[in-house]
Amino acid sequence: MNNKVTIQRLATGVPGLDELLGGGIPEYSLNLLAGTPGSGKTTMAHQIMFSLANPDRRALFFTVLGEPPLKMLRYQQQFPFFDIGKVNQSIKFVNLAPDLLDRNFDRVLERIAEEVRNFSPSLVFVDSFRSLVKSAQGSNHGTASLQHFVQQLGMQMTSWLATTFLIGEYMEPEAESSPVFTVADGIIWMSQLVHRDALVRKIQVVKMRGQAQSLGVHTFRICGSGVEIFPRAMLSSTATEVKIDRQKRLSMGSPELDEMIGGGVPAGYSLLVVGPSGSGKSVLSTQFLAEGVRIGEAGVIAAFEKSPNQLLSHQLNSLIESGQVDLVNTRTLDLSLDEILHDLVTMIKRKQAKRLVIDSLSGFELALAPSFRDDFRESLYRMVAVLTAMGVTVLMTAELEDRYEMLRFSSYGSAFLADAIIMQRYVELEGQLKRVISVVKVRASDHSKEIRFFDITSDGIAIRNPLHQYVGILSGRPMPVSVTEQ
Repeated sequence: MNNKVTIQRLATGVPGLDELLGGGIPEYSLNLLAGTPGSGKTTMAHQIMFSLANPDRRALFFTVLGEPPLKMLRYQQQFPFFDIGKVNQSIKFVNLAPDLLDRNFDRVLERIAEEVRNFSPSLVFVDSFRSLVKSAQGSNHGTASLQHFVQQLGMQMTSWLATTFLIGEYMEPEAESSPVFTVADGIIWMSQLVHRDALVRKIQVVKMRGQAQSLGVHTFRICGSGVEIFPRAMLSSTATEVKIDRQKRLSMGSPELDEMIGGGVPAGYSLLVVGPSGSGKSVLSTQFLAEGVRIGEAGVIAAFEKSPNQLLSHQLNSLIESGQVDLVNTRTLDLSLDEILHDLVTMIKRKQAKRLVIDSLSGFELALAPSFRDDFRESLYRMVAVLTAMGVTVLMTAELEDRYEMLRFSSYGSAFLADAIIMQRYVELEGQLKRVISVVKVRASDHSKEIRFFDITSDGIAIRNPLHQYVGILSGRPMPVSVTEQ
């Protein structure tokens, strides 16, 4: 054969799912939506069905549960994807429960085949398929009949040019012995995990014939609009590479600080600003965003430590209210990194933003669900890699305890992922706490090695004289020093 068969991929209408599948559901495929009870299988099946069904692509939905379809639809109607105008027109619901009463497995197959012939659907859903399996296993036909049923159903659906979805409650140990897992062209696994007081839902494409699916386990939510999937943050080898001009420097909004850095922060760098509480990290972050707005660059901020009503400063609130800076909604805890990154990427693309602030990493970690905190360091690395690959310059803040007997730059051992580090500290002089600032590193760039005093003014950070101009020894036992600042 010289000509390859082209398989059309159907867009599922579930945000994030097509990306996991490798472009959508293959037409005429036999797919299994499997997982634990309450994980969202039926909701996702309805979301796919209502998205795809139309007068030219009709859908049959078989229910084999003890409850009638009317009760199930009563709840599904609460989602915006539900279109009552499609019911009994493009979509038909059939209750198979009466056909299972006498455990006549062949009769169930005949009923499905009859309905398919009469309605000529392009989409067929069976919920819950596992109820059919249990019925088969409880009948006199046994496992051989079950294998025959699965094979016959798959062959019939393919011959009728129908894309089929079998929905069932399965646990992982059962997956190895169930014949449907062998016959299915695609297997989508959904689960939910309770860790401490947090509930996290996860999805995995176990199998999808003929196309490269996204590997790994991904998180999803069932929200007011239905199922929303957040693909795992990974750098794609097929993604369009953003060319970053490393010669371009972004101003921090302070000429003196820009000079210390070596002319500003190189575009596409990740910058870590560390220091103790109250040292001015958030002020510097706001100044960084404000400078971008001044020259026409939109910005995005993810503020994890304060609610929007308490946000940082009047200046930042003004930037947000004007629409020049967008705020990522971190209104809830128990987030996943992929969900946060999804919101960040969406907002950055919409605003065409070049500057991003994450304030702070401590609050970021607390916002994650407990099950995601164990690999926080790895997750942070992936997130920064994805964002900087987009050409975005990322400024992150991290709070550190100011201890004179040791010097460190990150509570998480993650300073290595930053291309540049700015450190803020306190020193005690003549009975007063003074703020000092220094540039620890800027990759592939020369920078100042000085430690300089700075003040927080109404205009932001104001850099003062170098510390070495003053006489004194800064140690764990501060010595009084006579200071005259300019």
